[in-house]
Amino acid sequence: MNIELSKKLKCVIVASLAWCAIASPGSVLAEADWYSFTMDNDTFVGNDNGYTNGMFFTWIDTPDNNKPEVGFLARAMKWSLPDDDSSALEFDIKTIGQTMITPDDIDEDPPILPPDDLPYGGLLFYADTFVRASKKHADRISVTIGVVGEPSLAEESQEFVHGVIDSTEPCCWDDQLDDEIVFQVSRGRAWRSWVSDGGNADLLLTADLALGTISSYAEGGFMVRYGDQIERTYASVLLLGSRTANPLAAQTGWYVFAGMRARYLGNQIFLDGSKSYDDDFDEIDYEEDTIGYTVGLAYSWKEWSLTFAMNDLNADSDDDAEEYTEFGTFTLAWRGY
Repeated sequence: MNIELSKKLKCVIVASLAWCAIASPGSVLAEADWYSFTMDNDTFVGNDNGYTNGMFFTWIDTPDNNKPEVGFLARAMKWSLPDDDSSALEFDIKTIGQTMITPDDIDEDPPILPPDDLPYGGLLFYADTFVRASKKHADRISVTIGVVGEPSLAEESQEFVHGVIDSTEPCCWDDQLDDEIVFQVSRGRAWRSWVSDGGNADLLLTADLALGTISSYAEGGFMVRYGDQIERTYASVLLLGSRTANPLAAQTGWYVFAGMRARYLGNQIFLDGSKSYDDDFDEIDYEEDTIGYTVGLAYSWKEWSLTFAMNDLNADSDDDAEEYTEFGTFTLAWRGY
């Protein structure tokens, strides 16, 4: 692609995502009730390859001040929500994020290409999410649009971070996945199926379905939690996969959690490649049926919330995609004013 055209395309993509972020009702940053910053990184689990980094900024409207509205993009999935429940809590959640993957050896030039290793790839996206939580179950709808390739700015991000920490300079982003507009729609539900007599422990069951060019999957799972003041936060289990924070915890409290899920993965753009990628691209060898786990801690106090989790989304496998599925997640959330 012509260099000048590529630069113009980057500007158009970034501007378009920014417009989506501020154009929908209730999404203006200054009016948000909560904000959060999340970082995924494989260095939390002792690696610096595969799923190397993800950064996500989120703003959330809660029912504390007014009734949140379903966002512009999420309206496409509103039909799937059950009838409105006047007693339910509703949350409008917007996220701008970037994720990237690299081969095992970012020094090697030319790089080892798929199927023998992961490709260089980046994703820049905007996600529009709406959550409705009643006493015993919670529903989530979400629509995501984004871009892979040069407009994702993954190369610039990794080079900046590695320059700051004086780490190995990645050599071969010229071989990254080609430019492509991507999307995903998803629908999830969580049930608070058991609560201890003291109310400090519970069992959550989850089901999730996603379709799109970013990835498509069907999954079910469970999570066990123990802590203080956990009743209002159970719907946050629906947000772990979207890398948003624990915005549903609006009071002081803490809990530890551990969960497992079984997933059937239909497609994943980092593993299957973008549609316009090199004709010689061979798909990464990965298992479609996977078992994953997450363990972590969430702590909220006054106007702040911290969450840390360790994730292995393919714990029962040693296939070529294993490095993509192991990472840690750190989230800091704060209340808006």
